[in-house]
Amino acid sequence: MFDRLSSLVVALTLVAVAAIFAALAGGDALTIALLALTGAAAAALVYSALASPAVAQTHPETAPAPDPAPTSLLRHPDFALWADQEEEPLLGCDGNIVTLANDAAVRLLGRHIVGADVRTAIRHPAATEWLSGIDTPGSLEPINLIDFPRPGQRWTMRIAALSGGQKILFLADRSAIDAADRMRSDFVANASHELRTPLAAILGYVETLQDMNGEADGATRHRFLSIIEREARRMQRLVIDLLSISRVEADRFRRPTASVDLTAIVRATIAQLRDSENPRAQDIAAAFDEMTLPILGDEAQLGQLVHNIIFNAMKYGRPDTPVTVELIREGRRARLSVRDEGEGISPDHLPRLTERFYRVDEARSRSVGGTGLGLAIVKHISERHQGQLDIESEVGKGTRVSVTFPLAG
Repeated sequence: MFDRLSSLVVALTLVAVAAIFAALAGGDALTIALLALTGAAAAALVYSALASPAVAQTHPETAPAPDPAPTSLLRHPDFALWADQEEEPLLGCDGNIVTLANDAAVRLLGRHIVGADVRTAIRHPAATEWLSGIDTPGSLEPINLIDFPRPGQRWTMRIAALSGGQKILFLADRSAIDAADRMRSDFVANASHELRTPLAAILGYVETLQDMNGEADGATRHRFLSIIEREARRMQRLVIDLLSISRVEADRFRRPTASVDLTAIVRATIAQLRDSENPRAQDIAAAFDEMTLPILGDEAQLGQLVHNIIFNAMKYGRPDTPVTVELIREGRRARLSVRDEGEGISPDHLPRLTERFYRVDEARSRSVGGTGLGLAIVKHISERHQGQLDIESEVGKGTRVSVTFPLAG
C-alpha cells in the first residue's frame, strides 16, 4: 500500500514540475491545461486501482468465512412444497424416523406417522424386512405390498436412499390395475368356456352321425341336426356379442356428436322384434306418444341397447304377460323403461347383473339362448352416451330396466 501512495505522489510532482517548466518556457495556456488534465487523470486511475477489491490484498485473518454446510434435503422448504403437490403418498425418513409426510400419506396412514418409526407406520412384513436392510445410497427396486392397507388391495413401495441415512419412500396404489388384469383374464376364460361348450356338442353329434354310416333313421338324424343347428346359432350369437362389446369398449372415450331421435329408434326396434318369429314379440306394449326426443348418439349402438333390454324382458318374463316399453321426458333428460312380469331377481344379484357372463340362473339363461353379455353391452353403450342405467326388481313380480339420457341442445 505504501509503494502505491509513493508512486501517486511522484506522478503528481512530475506533472506539476512539467507544467511549471512549460509556463517558464512561454508555453501557451492550452499546453498547460492539457498537462494539468493528464495529471488529474493519472491520479484518478491510481486511486481506482488502490480502491478496487480485485487488487486488494487479503490477509488470512480477514478472509471471508466458508459457506455453511448445505441444508438437509428433507428439511428444505422447496422439498416439502414439492412433496405436498404429489398425488401419491410420499414419506421422508431420517434413519428410520418419519420426518415428513405429504397429504396423501397422512390420508392413507394417519397423521400420527410423523415422528414414528417407519417400520411401524407401514405395517407390512415385506416393508419391515426391506427397510431394515437398507444402508447404501441409491434407488432400489420396488416391492409389492399385498393386502395393504386392507385385504384385497395391492400397493408398491419404492425407496430412494440418500446419504446420511436419509430415505424417501414412494407408495403407489396398484389395486385398480390388478382388478383390470383379473377382469381381462376372467373374460378370456369365460369366453373360451362359452365357446367350447357348444363346439363340443356340435363335434359330438357330427361324429355320431358319421359313425352311423347312414344307418340312423330320419327322425334321429333330424334331431341330431337340430341340436347341431341350435348350438351353432348359440356360438354365432356369442361371437356377435363379443364383437359388439369389443367395438363399444373401443369407442367408449369418443362421445357421439350426431343428433338422433330416440323415439324413432325405439319404435324401429319394436317393429323389428314384432316381425320376428319369437312368440313373445306380440306381448310388447309401447306406452309412449310420438314426441321427438333428440339426443347425441350413435344410432346403431342405441338400437342395440333398446333391442337388448326388450329382448331380455321377453326371455325372462312369464309367457303371455306384457313387456311394457315406456319413453318419457324428464326435464332435460329422456327416460327409457322396459318392464316385465317375470320371476324377478333377488337383491343379492342386482349389483352384478352388468358383469360379463354373469347369470342369475345359468341353466335357464342357456336354455333361452342368453350369452351373459346383453346387459354388459347395455351398460357400456349407456356410459358412452352419458346415460344412467337403473335396474329394479322384486322377486315374484318382475323386473324394470331404465336408462336415462341427456337431451341434445
